[in-house]
Amino acid sequence: MGILGMILSLLGIGVSLVFGIILLVQAFKESIIWGLVYLFVPFGAFVYIFKYWDNAKKPFLYSLLGIPPMILGGVLAGMSAGG
Repeated sequence: MGILGMILSLLGIGVSLVFGIILLVQAFKESIIWGLVYLFVPFGAFVYIFKYWDNAKKPFLYSLLGIPPMILGGVLAGMSAGG
């Protein structure tokens, strides 16, 4: 179960990372300032997502699809490590 948990966690991280990078590219396409805000300002990514919801909706929602595999993978890995 530990290997399956690790694979699920990595899959979730990969999905979230890919769509996070897509959002970053979209922010830089909007303007250099928005790209830098997305990268360096705390919660700047959320401001960008809410301000440009029409463009950012799809990749943002797809990035959220990575959360359930991360949680399930963490639970499975924790169960195998605990006993």
